[in-house]
Amino acid sequence: MNFDVLIIGGGASGLQCALVLGSAKNKAFAAGKTIGIITHQRASHLQDALFNNVLGLPAKTLGKDILVEGKKQLLTLYPHVQQLENEKVLSVLSTKNGYQIETNNTTYLSKIVILALNYAKPLTIKGLESFIEPHKRANAKKDRIQLKNINHLVKDGLYCCGTIAGCRSQFAIAAGSGASVATDILTIWNNYTPTKVHDKV
Repeated sequence: MNFDVLIIGGGASGLQCALVLGSAKNKAFAAGKTIGIITHQRASHLQDALFNNVLGLPAKTLGKDILVEGKKQLLTLYPHVQQLENEKVLSVLSTKNGYQIETNNTTYLSKIVILALNYAKPLTIKGLESFIEPHKRANAKKDRIQLKNINHLVKDGLYCCGTIAGCRSQFAIAAGSGASVATDILTIWNNYTPTKVHDKV
């Protein structure tokens, strides 16, 4: 199966990235683009989260509910974004035209890959070893990791967002990181014209 963009990870940053990419479906520059998200790479830190300080979320919103409702929101609003369940990514390797992503079930090809994983050790995906470094914004005692990147770009066609990109583990920051990467990709699709997507009443 081939994608224009494949997101690996279905937490705050990955789902937000998918929502923004999906929302561009009616734009000419996004016509026919294939988007996928592997929605659960491993246990998300959202599972145990309680949110009282996120704009737009009712107090006492549970992170575990966001994981469920986020996938429903994506499916309802943007069903063309393919959600891939029960897949564990084993490797992300460069190819002539992008990346080959091997999972426990199958192999995907994608022109662009977005890594939206959490910052816990170990990160065992082959092909990423040389990019791993200590997390620059986490408490050193927690021994967290990130991927080397410049403005979310690890290397050509390979992005990261959320805590694995070096963001602090704060819901709004992680989600914003995912949205930022999505708009970078939309900008590329739109012939490098700075691009964002807003719905209007």
